[in-house]
Amino acid sequence: MSHILNFAKNNTINTGLMAGEVAIVGAGCGELELMTIKAANTVSQATALVYDSLVSHDILTLVSAECERHFVGKRCGQPSAKQDDINALLLALALKGKKVVRLKGGDPHIFGRGAEESLYLAQHGVKSHFVAGVTAALGCASSSHIPLTYRGVARSVTLITGTKQSAQHYDKSARQWLALLQAESTLVFYMGKEQAPSISAGLLAAGCAPQLGVAFVTNGGRRNQIIRYTTVAEMPQQAKNIISSGPTLMIIGEVVQVGHELQTLIEDIDNKSQEAGYAKCE
Repeated sequence: MSHILNFAKNNTINTGLMAGEVAIVGAGCGELELMTIKAANTVSQATALVYDSLVSHDILTLVSAECERHFVGKRCGQPSAKQDDINALLLALALKGKKVVRLKGGDPHIFGRGAEESLYLAQHGVKSHFVAGVTAALGCASSSHIPLTYRGVARSVTLITGTKQSAQHYDKSARQWLALLQAESTLVFYMGKEQAPSISAGLLAAGCAPQLGVAFVTNGGRRNQIIRYTTVAEMPQQAKNIISSGPTLMIIGEVVQVGHELQTLIEDIDNKSQEAGYAKCE
């Protein structure tokens, strides 16, 4: 990890971050090592950092001690910063001549409202640019061994926001759920744990197989990642059993079984290697 910190702080790559401008940066899914080099380099040059709750402590070590830090995290069911206030803060910092980094978990363009902030800034004469990040769907899929596409099983991926407003939208029409199923697509729900009952009911009403695989990935891409396997029929109960306050992603589709099988095989290989090591020690 130290080599990433040193590179970000000491290299001379031009990030394009100028005084009075805003870089809207994706922090990636989880740990510092899942950031892009460009993202880490941009963050290290900030004189004002506006960051979300999904940004890990390790990533915050990239900024200097002199950098202003403004936490504007939003979490479901908890008091959160208003988007209008965040927009106003970014504008005020830029007008003060700060090198502003708006740091978001995952990627700024995937349910991150980065474009809304960029439009607001542009409408007020402030330039911004984006730095991509590893979005949760990709990070969680890799760390849990679940392939989002797989030959003969899933030929596309659909990223869906699972917030209350989204669930209400899908509840209005079974055709929406049917369209998702007919696309032979792996479904990935962001922020959907609390809406698991609505999502399950909608899928089942559209003819989804009750035993279709579901994976809940909590704290994906982090050292404390937890994976829970279930089915569409059982996912409401499984969601209730998740007491972690960390972010939880839901992956639904036949690829879940592929990933589960792969993980089981890998764990078996690891166990055999450990047993062989113990035997040598004896």
